[in-house]
Amino acid sequence: MALTDTTLRNARPREKPFRLNDGKGLLFVVNPNGAKYWRYRYEYHGRENMVSLGVYPAVSLVRARELHAAARKLLAQDIDPARDKAAKAEGRKISFRDIAEEWLHLQRSRLTTSTQKKARWMLDTFVYPEIGARPLVDIKAPDVLAMLRLIETKGFNETAKRVKQRCSQIFRYAIATGRTENDPTVALRGALAPVISKNHAGITEPAKIGELLYAIDGYTGHPVVKAAMKLSALTFVRPGELKNALWAEFDLGRREWRISAERMKMREEHIVPLSPQAVAVLTELLSYRGDSHYLLPSVWSDRRPISENTVNLALRRLGYSNDQMTAHGFRTTASTQLNELGYPPDIIELQLAHRDRNKVRASYNKALKLDERSRMMCEWADYLDQLRIEASSRSQPARAVITTDQNSTAPQQRRDSRSPTEDRTPIAAAVESIKPPALQVRLSGQRARAHSHDQGSANRAHKLAGGGAPRSLVQPLGAKRSRHG
Repeated sequence: MALTDTTLRNARPREKPFRLNDGKGLLFVVNPNGAKYWRYRYEYHGRENMVSLGVYPAVSLVRARELHAAARKLLAQDIDPARDKAAKAEGRKISFRDIAEEWLHLQRSRLTTSTQKKARWMLDTFVYPEIGARPLVDIKAPDVLAMLRLIETKGFNETAKRVKQRCSQIFRYAIATGRTENDPTVALRGALAPVISKNHAGITEPAKIGELLYAIDGYTGHPVVKAAMKLSALTFVRPGELKNALWAEFDLGRREWRISAERMKMREEHIVPLSPQAVAVLTELLSYRGDSHYLLPSVWSDRRPISENTVNLALRRLGYSNDQMTAHGFRTTASTQLNELGYPPDIIELQLAHRDRNKVRASYNKALKLDERSRMMCEWADYLDQLRIEASSRSQPARAVITTDQNSTAPQQRRDSRSPTEDRTPIAAAVESIKPPALQVRLSGQRARAHSHDQGSANRAHKLAGGGAPRSLVQPLGAKRSRHG
């Protein structure tokens, strides 16, 4: 016979414990001391067992029946209700921080060092102070949302979005390892303030690119920083890939830079063909190497590279705001101009180390196309040289030339009426006569190299500048490295 609330209230203790049966294994137990408990007696794999469902009256008759139904549902799924309860009790001892640290440890071989550091910073700064000590199974969607709202109030909408993504990864890991059953971040879709995406600022107009390169030539800061800006333009790798570059990755004889998969965003080895101009910059950097393994060592210590913001700060010093040019913007510059000049998009994307969005095609297309990429990188360096030369000619006044009158020994000045191309080699004049974005710029560069092949490819930049010491991106970087430079 089913129990009623009246029956439960009137049940008096006896000398020995006794039970009242509500049916299907749900028992109401009354102890001699007057304590009243709910129990569920069941059989699992041929063995009788019992699990506690709570204390009366804290757990009412209605609630006891609900817990009883849930336990019977587990049994129907071949899950032992007693073991399930014990596991959940153990899970309450596991905090969010415990799982997050376990997850972060497993990411060492999957995430780049910089990404790991950012994940650690997010957890330590925003997550742990709010929910780090909370039992994982007790964290609900409103708890996570309250934490993210605090980040948004500081104006860090993008950070709030990324923190939510990290938390979701940790919750999914906990689900996979049996420590929780739900990811509360799933319910937060659309709950955060929208993030207005903003591309990395980069200069894309040829004339302004030339002005930037001319400004870099005139940079008076540390020579290593100047080299970093030049290599950013010549190689257009990601700022983090350049910042952490190691001398061991370079083969100047083969004119190649091989970045290991561990350092790449897409976790695949990336090859950067080096133009003669890039090799010249690297050769001069050797004089600042010292005992450092880093290509671009910090001014303060050979044991670490330059900071992530070094190139950005140098650009600010040159007068370029964050809305005009950034370290990452050199990639925007190269991508835009190379496409404008007519290079095959596949070659450009390969050199930018972008992953093919078509996963099927990417799985079959393993061609590196190094010959085409090497040719493009050399022509790109020549193109940058020419843009800088044009910017230099625009920024300098016409020269005063000293002449002597036939009827007088007094020197006289006359304005030089020659065009800039008359003072340069035929190669420079030929390239300068072609204005971007015509594809003929690329073809002109090919003809120029064929013409100067007998001089050696290393003289290309020298000839383009009109003789004398190499100019532009091959100019000397400065005096020997100083700790206080």
